[in-house]
Amino acid sequence: MPTNNANFAPVRLLLTLLLAAGILAGCSAEKPGATPGRGDRPVGAGGPPPAKVITATVERRNFGPVIEAVGTALARESVEITSKSANTVTAIRFTEGQRVAAGAVLVELDRAQAAAALAEAEANLTEARNQFNRGRDLSVTQALSKAQLDQLETAVKTGESRVAAARSRLSDTVIRAPFAGRTGFRRVSLGGLVNPGAVITTLDDSSIIKLEFTVPQSFLKDLSLGLPIEARAEGLGERVFAGKVTTIDSRIDPVSRSIAVRAELPNADGALRPGLFMSVRLRGTPVPTLMIPEEAIVPEQGRSYVFVVEGDAAIQREVRTGGREPGKVAILDGLTGDEKVIVEGTQRIRNGGRVIAEARP
Repeated sequence: MPTNNANFAPVRLLLTLLLAAGILAGCSAEKPGATPGRGDRPVGAGGPPPAKVITATVERRNFGPVIEAVGTALARESVEITSKSANTVTAIRFTEGQRVAAGAVLVELDRAQAAAALAEAEANLTEARNQFNRGRDLSVTQALSKAQLDQLETAVKTGESRVAAARSRLSDTVIRAPFAGRTGFRRVSLGGLVNPGAVITTLDDSSIIKLEFTVPQSFLKDLSLGLPIEARAEGLGERVFAGKVTTIDSRIDPVSRSIAVRAELPNADGALRPGLFMSVRLRGTPVPTLMIPEEAIVPEQGRSYVFVVEGDAAIQREVRTGGREPGKVAILDGLTGDEKVIVEGTQRIRNGGRVIAEARP
């Protein structure tokens, strides 16, 4: 028998109203303190729990920044042995690489002409003195005028000067070492003609090596005479040569903005040679400085920060760093020295965040 759909319309409307009323009743039954869904924060909660961090105290002690540079080794004294005049080599008294004493004869040149000139000058001087003595006797009897006697005296002085010059030229035929040192290559041969200024050999006093290097002007306040240095040279292994700063230049290079420094290194065994390229390491003048562990530094956009603990909060501070040493960094500005800086856990905190701090053992 066919069903009349019109008879069911009131029933459907009634069921729809009852379903809506049930949904509303269920929603009103949820209480404010009920368990929230995943990702929801409980009502009335006080934020995230405090982070556990490790702190270290700021250390105040004397510290000098480490300065590194490169320089060139120079002999304590160095000279090229030359002749003052053109002459012939008659004797060579040294061997290449020999250590010689100050005043030792290195080369002898032909002395015949110089010796003859000296003999002539001495003879003329003797004659001039004899004439002066005779003239002095005649001046007593006024047989010789005062002007004539003065001329004879002048001739004596002239003769003495010529003798001194002749002796000097004769002395120049013997070339001696001006100081103790080691000779270089021999550049002349027996019987060869040497001209004025021509190099015969070199002489270096390397008992002490002068090491010259430059440092940036920013380290000017850290330099002082007597600072110890350590130097190494490629080709000499890991050997460290110790010395000290002896000279600081009075001017700063306006182009490189650096200052030249000279140090001296003892070289009794001759291991160092002039011209060596050496690396230099020295520590600046120690001054009272604040030091903190390197791991406390938080770099950000070219700046350096640290977190200090104030009460139960981590406070971020910008600092200006200085020199470093293994595990430590100098702080030039930003801390007073009474703070405790966070060295572990900086990744888990933010500025002003609550922390639970424990001191580093």
